[in-house]
Amino acid sequence: MGGTSTNATLLDASGQFLIDRMVETPSCVLQGPEAALDALAGSVEQVLSLTGTDAAAVRAVGLDTPGPASADGVISSRGATNFSLPAWYGFDIRGALEARLGLPVVYNNDGNAAALYAHVVHFGADAFARSSISAIVGTGLGGGVIESGQVVKGATGTAGELGHVHIPLDGLLADGQQVPKCNCGFSGDVESVASLTGIVKNLLPYWLTRFDGHELAAVPIDKAARLVRSYGERGDPLARAIFEQQAMALGRLFTIAANFTDPHAFFVGGGVVETVPEFRDWFLGKVREHTVLRREQSETVTFSLVPDLDMAGARGAALAAQALHP
Repeated sequence: MGGTSTNATLLDASGQFLIDRMVETPSCVLQGPEAALDALAGSVEQVLSLTGTDAAAVRAVGLDTPGPASADGVISSRGATNFSLPAWYGFDIRGALEARLGLPVVYNNDGNAAALYAHVVHFGADAFARSSISAIVGTGLGGGVIESGQVVKGATGTAGELGHVHIPLDGLLADGQQVPKCNCGFSGDVESVASLTGIVKNLLPYWLTRFDGHELAAVPIDKAARLVRSYGERGDPLARAIFEQQAMALGRLFTIAANFTDPHAFFVGGGVVETVPEFRDWFLGKVREHTVLRREQSETVTFSLVPDLDMAGARGAALAAQALHP
């Protein structure tokens, strides 16, 4: 469930997904909780209809939303970007959907759900004996920590909020570049660099001063930021400088993570890697280059992409529901 649309899927008892594409419906989030709950119920009904599945056969429903929210799916009492109406503050979306459907509902935030899906797809039968860290670059920076095949949620549900981990900036910032600021109020966290918001607020304004006369300077900054990836695909030096800083920020995040979780794999997802193979491989290679590991770790850990990213959240939510209600 996102700010504008909901994507649904269906998983059977054998672990097979019965839908191989996006099945989207409006999320109605901006109309408030009741309209959004009706929309969620309608999304469930739609995938059941598409697959010819009897509603009585459903064992459980997996739900993921953007955060911040508690581990049990209570939206932050301070509100959130996607849940801006006061009616959402402190709203128990998991419990409300469970009551609406009359079925068990298992909640994860969207980063954790996508991270779980990446982990299970990558490791397969070994998933419950492996650990991983996922960083998903979008408007902000989401992610997830998986240990022994289980999502690490923490005491309040905010484990895996990788975007707000502070990283060293020495050698990352160029001459005269200001310390980047994040929407959360932090300065110098990962999201302040590795996110679309980071490009808008911090990276693009600086690099336009270093590439005098660049054509993106004539475009409104919000629109220009969304065009940076297409320029990067074409090898544009300004765009590549921006994305190398983003890759360096992710590498420093993974370096920190390697010293307290020592994972078997690092995954990168989001719009930054939903692109042409050359640019995607270049970016992932830069992330790997800037991740400092011990020799033993380098010989063990793998770097990979979050697969099927548009569907990864819904599929990860379904896997989490199946794990608790097989």
